[in-house]
Amino acid sequence: MNTKELFLEIGCEEIPAGFIPRAIAEMESIITKELALARLSFNEIKTLATPRRLVLVVNGLPAVQPDAEITSTGPSVKAAYDTSGKPTKAAEGFARGHGVDVADLQAITTEKGEYLFVSKHETGRPTHELLAEILPALITNIPFKKSMRWGNQEVRFARPIHWIVALFGGTVVPFSFGTIESGKISRGHRFMANTTFPVSDFAGYLVECERHFVIPDPEKRKEIIRQEAHRVAVAAGGHLLPDEDLLEQVTYLVEYPSAVHGTFSSEFLKVPKEVLITSMRSHQRYFSIIDVNGGLLPGFITINNTLTVDSSVVVKGNERVLRARLSDARFFYEEDQKVRLDERVESLKKVVYQQKLGTSFEKMERFRVLAESLADQINPEVKIQTSRAAWLCKADLVSGMVGEFPEVQGIMGREYALLEGESPDVANAIAEHYLPTQAGGDLPESDIGAFVAISDKLDTICGCFGVGLIPTGAADPYALRRATIGIIAIILDKGYRLSLRSLIDESLNLLSDKLTRPKEQITGEVVDFFRARFINLLGSAFTTDTVEAAITAGFDDLVDVKARIAALAEFKSHPDFEPLTVAFKRVVNIIKDGVDAPVDPSLFQDDAEGSLYESIQRVKVSADNLILTGAWLDSLTVIATLREPVDLFFNNVMVMAENLQVRANRLALLTTIARLFGRIADFSKIA
Repeated sequence: MNTKELFLEIGCEEIPAGFIPRAIAEMESIITKELALARLSFNEIKTLATPRRLVLVVNGLPAVQPDAEITSTGPSVKAAYDTSGKPTKAAEGFARGHGVDVADLQAITTEKGEYLFVSKHETGRPTHELLAEILPALITNIPFKKSMRWGNQEVRFARPIHWIVALFGGTVVPFSFGTIESGKISRGHRFMANTTFPVSDFAGYLVECERHFVIPDPEKRKEIIRQEAHRVAVAAGGHLLPDEDLLEQVTYLVEYPSAVHGTFSSEFLKVPKEVLITSMRSHQRYFSIIDVNGGLLPGFITINNTLTVDSSVVVKGNERVLRARLSDARFFYEEDQKVRLDERVESLKKVVYQQKLGTSFEKMERFRVLAESLADQINPEVKIQTSRAAWLCKADLVSGMVGEFPEVQGIMGREYALLEGESPDVANAIAEHYLPTQAGGDLPESDIGAFVAISDKLDTICGCFGVGLIPTGAADPYALRRATIGIIAIILDKGYRLSLRSLIDESLNLLSDKLTRPKEQITGEVVDFFRARFINLLGSAFTTDTVEAAITAGFDDLVDVKARIAALAEFKSHPDFEPLTVAFKRVVNIIKDGVDAPVDPSLFQDDAEGSLYESIQRVKVSADNLILTGAWLDSLTVIATLREPVDLFFNNVMVMAENLQVRANRLALLTTIARLFGRIADFSKIA
């Protein structure tokens, strides 16, 4: 098959760094769908990007779209013809819509009856023609957080487009986007090589780009930045502070990176290092330099978009800007220490947390009680410290430092608490209570921090659900999904054995004067919300059917649920698992909702009934003891010994006997089995 390469470059003004990763991912997704709809196979898709260009390459596209037989199903035969056999408007309309005569329509028998269908041979079109339709639609559909129009154009994009290169097999794919016509001319670096150059194919494009001081591959740029920053840090007498998120950002800020080292006064090191790092990172996108012990050194690394002739000029400019930022940080740090945290707690009474849920002080009072309750249940020895940490943990929100640098909330609370003589356990818990800040992020190390973190997050979740602020689709303004995943992660990490429903009930009781909806309804919705997040969280480690089977049998003690899931997953390799699952499903199908009555051995008419009954009694005693201790795998292994007596029962006994008493007794026997299994998992959900 004759295949060719598709090359597309969209050249524009600088796109915000945060827009680019999603844009190139969506480009790949969109072109994959469009090519599938066009019946065009391919070998590989690549996407590259810099701030000024988005690039798409598709290898192995056929020169011509393959022919196809297109079959379309229409109305039923009954609806297509009247009683005399003449075509109805339904048949005529279907034929007309497909450009054929009614006489060309054929009938096909389906599960629903006879239907008309039409089959047409469609000759494949040249791929070149198809791409002229696909590519402008692709550009139009690339999603951005914000897009814009420019000039008098009707089209929208993240930033004004200045050129488009579109080639298929080296030949221009002609189309327009606004006033921009596709062609084969690209451009070099805006400052270092602001000239044009022709493109013939992807390989040649990469060579020409580097000649014109552009590195289109973000992974290559990232590695250059990593190596250069490391080299500069070592030359400065230290080590690069790893920061993958910052590295990702900077990668999409430059087309041709170079690293420069600057310094700041060691006087600023009196300010907590997290503040200095945050100031350099968030506001200036500077990398930090540390010593062998992890201490911060008075220097930084900035990544330029050009090679500098005189780096001292660049360094002085960056140092001047950073000095102003760090001076602000030092000022706030010194001023904040003039007001104690206890006084700041009182100021929270003037801070509205959420209009329907009250002030930050009210919120703190609620989750403080909840945190104390958790300490009572799990580790009473730290209840006093837990209460103190909860009381102080939001105080830094009204500090000057957090007002200027929101990213250091919690961290400054810890630092100010230590300066005021609070115990390290309390101070560290103030910082820990915000954890985790992202999926898979660090979790609180101490029980104190964990208790406050769980309570704060649960108050947010229950409060928002309680006043109708429930996430819909992608909208989650209060980050309830993240808070829920955080609670689950902490509970599982710490192994806390507690009742989720009871914890939710307690939180809602504390919110009782704020709720605008029935409490029972809210409880159910919050539990369901946790259940969905739990399934998603464990779905990467276990199969979905295993997770859902265990959760259906009970979802309250999260540590216990995870243990049942793990046991069930391991038990799947047991030789009796599959036949046992089949038998359980058969039991469930027969008993439906079950029979709530004791089994009467005097009604047995077959030895298989007695044998199964005796086996159940024996197994139930052992299984009950194992279940009480959480030995789920052992309990499954014991229950698996019922396989043979269950098989014998089904082979010899007619469950739905004519004698109603005998029938009910047999159903009661099977109900006992179902409920024994059901304490561990709903085996009917196992695929």
